[in-house]
Amino acid sequence: MPIGGFVVSTLPKEKENVIQSLKGMVGNTVYGSDEEGNIILVLDMETSDEMEKRVEEIKKIPGVLNVGLAYMHFEDELEKIEKGIIKPEIPFRRKPQE
Repeated sequence: MPIGGFVVSTLPKEKENVIQSLKGMVGNTVYGSDEEGNIILVLDMETSDEMEKRVEEIKKIPGVLNVGLAYMHFEDELEKIEKGIIKPEIPFRRKPQE
């Protein structure tokens, strides 16, 4: 289960609306914010693919300027990959030639 810490940068006037949107998503924990519009967010997801999708959802919230990764912990997910329990999607593989 990967856990990631993020700084979500917002327009200061939109910060409270963004916080409410973030709190409405399962797996999100808002730990605080400052007057400049920065929000400290922790994501606790089942897979890193889910986390990546969530970050893309957050980027689409009106007022969000940036979602910056501060830290990532995914040791248990790596163990599941090694055991074959999880098969991650690899977005950088070559496309089949037609």
